[in-house]
Amino acid sequence: MYMAIALAIGFALDALIGDPRRIGHPVIWIGRLITRCERTLPRSFGGGAALWLIVCGVSFAVTLAPVLIARHISVWLWLAVEIWFAFRLMAAKSLRDESMAVFRELGRDLQSARRQISYLVSRDTERMSEHEIITAAVETVAENTTDGVVSPLLYFALGGAPLCMLYKAASTLDSMVGYKNEKYLLFGRFSARADDVLNFIPARLAGLLMCLAALFTGANAKNALKIFLRDRRNHASPNSAHTESACAGALGIELGGGASYFGEYRAKPVIGDKTRDTVPDDIRRANALMYVTGVLALVLFAAIRVIIWSVL
Repeated sequence: MYMAIALAIGFALDALIGDPRRIGHPVIWIGRLITRCERTLPRSFGGGAALWLIVCGVSFAVTLAPVLIARHISVWLWLAVEIWFAFRLMAAKSLRDESMAVFRELGRDLQSARRQISYLVSRDTERMSEHEIITAAVETVAENTTDGVVSPLLYFALGGAPLCMLYKAASTLDSMVGYKNEKYLLFGRFSARADDVLNFIPARLAGLLMCLAALFTGANAKNALKIFLRDRRNHASPNSAHTESACAGALGIELGGGASYFGEYRAKPVIGDKTRDTVPDDIRRANALMYVTGVLALVLFAAIRVIIWSVL
């Protein structure tokens, strides 16, 4: 019951406040640890596996220690610690703020919008059209609904702050070393595969919940489910297209398709049907879907947590 309360309050605080800029974020600390370990470990598959075990193990341990100490002192102190970590490990508000910054720049000039979207995506942005900027922002919101909102909620519900911090460490490792290039092909493979495994169930739950969220946001829930079932595998990642397809169907737009990366064009499958042209307001609507999906996930996971606690 306390864990469900911590989860709900932490999610609400993130929605209202977001990341306090003057206080170091746990992901920044994890990133520094990854950088230091990367310098000393061999650049092999085994070295990458060791990196994952060290970073995730340390992240879990340094979170578990204050949780256990607080629980030994007082249940209320323990609840406060869990709320603090839940608040810091959610990313819904930061995701909304960054994507809506793109929305605002689109209302000013295209070059500013291109600069703003470059902070969110790895593809080339210098010559992006308005349509490409909008779809890139919508894709970012949709894809990160899984690893920035639903997955942290699930792992917090399952194991509190320590397990959620382990997930965040794994996710950060994937974003820093999980690339298929010459530098990280072997070294980052373990991190990339581990991230796929950890997000496997949350991605599919997030896709289904986003279809349901369409009912509460004025989007097309029927089409969301249709496109989700049809296009959820249209991505190189085993997890990314689940929420992207649900979002594309809900909004009635086409996502995915080819893009330029470091001057090289890469063909990709499309997701969704182009029933209309994209408009800047699609970014705002994608954020609404993201937030309602998060609330539905919160209710579902908190209820499961309470039921398990009651039975045990």
